[in-house]
Amino acid sequence: MATTRSALTDEDIRTLVRGVSAAERAAAAQKLCQTIHDTDLSDEDRTAAAEILRVMAADAAGMVRRALVMTLKASPLVPRDVALQLARDVEEISLPMLNFSPVFLDEDLARIVRLGGPVRQLAIARRPILSRTVTDAIAEFGVERAVAEACANDNADFAEGALQQVMTRFEQHEKVLAAIAYRNVLPLSVSERLVTLVGDQVRDHLIAYHAVAPETALGIAEGAAERATVDLVDQAGRAADVRVFVSHLAAEGRLTASLLLRGLANGHMTFFEWGIAELAGVPHHRTWLMIHDAGPLGLRAIYERAGLPARLFPAFRAAVDTYHSMEFDGGARDIERFQEHMLQRFLTQPDAAAREDVEYLIDKMDRISREARAEAGVAQTA
Repeated sequence: MATTRSALTDEDIRTLVRGVSAAERAAAAQKLCQTIHDTDLSDEDRTAAAEILRVMAADAAGMVRRALVMTLKASPLVPRDVALQLARDVEEISLPMLNFSPVFLDEDLARIVRLGGPVRQLAIARRPILSRTVTDAIAEFGVERAVAEACANDNADFAEGALQQVMTRFEQHEKVLAAIAYRNVLPLSVSERLVTLVGDQVRDHLIAYHAVAPETALGIAEGAAERATVDLVDQAGRAADVRVFVSHLAAEGRLTASLLLRGLANGHMTFFEWGIAELAGVPHHRTWLMIHDAGPLGLRAIYERAGLPARLFPAFRAAVDTYHSMEFDGGARDIERFQEHMLQRFLTQPDAAAREDVEYLIDKMDRISREARAEAGVAQTA
């Protein structure tokens, strides 16, 4: 049987340890590493080889350490302490070890993810196989590129909670979300949450390859789109060109009863007026008169002409009545008070709206309450 020492001359070993130039030592190191890689070593030879590898890893010349790494980066014969030492080395030496070495424990890799910085995180994310111990660390501490790389690796074992954490951290990052969506297997909770965050192409993939019913995906996506539209109306305020905005929504088929109801419950009466006028095909000034008519028939007539569902009319009626009953003093909290009263009255109407609308409005009320308490706290400390 060939052994480490019989395969190398005494001169090679002396050159490795005492070579005058870095190039000489690197050449001896490469020869020794190749022998270790190619030879069936005895236990005695393994012990001797490990000691010589420790000498290489401590060599001041990067050429020597690089010769070790490039030859034995995927070898199980590298001692763990040597692998950990090389993982702390400069990037050209540490990254190949982090990419391939099988001698690291999962705990070692998780610790390096936490403390090693973005480049080392990325190297670990690209390993052929990742355990949940490692992916948990990547989900919590990884930078965007490392997280996307790990999520795109179907041999990376992600727990459901880790994928949820990734979506929370990177809900605005399309590359990360797409990497999750194109995994071979996804938990149902992850699939259904993803459809609220991704674009049409990725959403189609989720419906085709994962356990998301098309009607579920469509419903969630439409709800998200409507909430985003209401947020846009919030930001636009009174200065927005509401007529053009409403016409655009109608042309895209997004001017729905649910959207109008949510907009009205958020205090956007002008948006509601123009929306009804658009759907009914009636000029705004006439629509305004019918909505705000003191009699009981004007609102119902324009509502029916707009083709909106009868089951939602009581909710619209409650919202408009609340608007008329409010007294606005021009103060900073006019809009907040209006929303509070409108939402409270809206939610007391029997069978006034679909469950998802009620949940949305309850969430809106909670948000208003939290903001009011926060403002009160600031005022008291001022």
